Amino acid sequence: MKKIGFLSFGHWSPSPHSETRSAADFLHQSIDLAVAAEELGVDGAYFRVHHFAQQAGSPFPLLSAIGARTSKIEIGTGVIDMRYENPLYMAEDAGAADLISGGRLQLGVSRGSPEQVIDGWRYFGYAPADGESDADMARRHTEAFLSVIEGGGFAQPNPRPMFPNPPGLLRVEPHSEGLRDRIWWGSGSNATAEWAAQLGLNLQSSTLKNDETGEPLHVQQRKQIEAYRAAWKEAGHEREPRVSVSRSIFALTSDKDRLYFGRDRNSRDQVGMIDDTTKAIFGRSYAAEPDRLVKLLREDEAIQAADTLLLTVPNQLGVDYNAHVLESILTHVAPGLGWR
Repeated sequence: MKKIGFLSFGHWSPSPHSETRSAADFLHQSIDLAVAAEELGVDGAYFRVHHFAQQAGSPFPLLSAIGARTSKIEIGTGVIDMRYENPLYMAEDAGAADLISGGRLQLGVSRGSPEQVIDGWRYFGYAPADGESDADMARRHTEAFLSVIEGGGFAQPNPRPMFPNPPGLLRVEPHSEGLRDRIWWGSGSNATAEWAAQLGLNLQSSTLKNDETGEPLHVQQRKQIEAYRAAWKEAGHEREPRVSVSRSIFALTSDKDRLYFGRDRNSRDQVGMIDDTTKAIFGRSYAAEPDRLVKLLREDEAIQAADTLLLTVPNQLGVDYNAHVLESILTHVAPGLGWR
């Protein structure tokens, strides 16, 4: 295992049992948790993006704020729903956030998951072209975004501009060199993993995947990773790709841990319908005393195949408890997995 990060779903709720009772709570606490995680030696701070929900919607202000408060930790998403995105405006936001952080952005993008409203992207002004699905539209937006952040000029300059222009066609600014290699595709199937490899995108595979073989999630993900790496090699890219998997993992080291997550000791994968036509497999949670946890995670074929592990954190339990969750993994579990 090369890198370990956290993945926050960014929930807030007015419940008296929640430490994040407002959007402001979530945003400020997310910054504080990223700072604490960096101090602990965690490699990455990643955030889910969902629209029309009490969760993170627009990620770039948060990513920029974390970038300004930290100096080493990777800052990313898992994932931005590209059905909702204007590729050029997103390129400007991403370029600015990456420059603020000193080139630490790791952006996960994808088609997204089932949303809170019907065809929510239509409210944002987007609609699939004739003969195109919403997934096709997301991939089209992604390809346009990738083209723009490569930094080539494409816009015809005004012959009488307000400010002097450099020679040639103009590009979107600000441009951040190297960002193109730090874009990830959140893949729910083997086919989209192979598509991501062809485009030179890193791969994110979460705790949910299309159930394509009926095997346990970790086995299906390991095969997905193998298919992705084979497609990457066939595409002839020069750099090595990165692959992450997400897991809910809790080392039971205190009475509070056992109170919150002891019930997950016997967790199992679950299978269900994510929409009218797609059967999906949902990954189990891992909760056990550290020695037992190391043994269980060594048997997870996808964790062993990936180079980055993203730990989903219960952000509504507050910064201090989540820092404890991360520290427990780094101290008691990661060494047993060969991390560092």
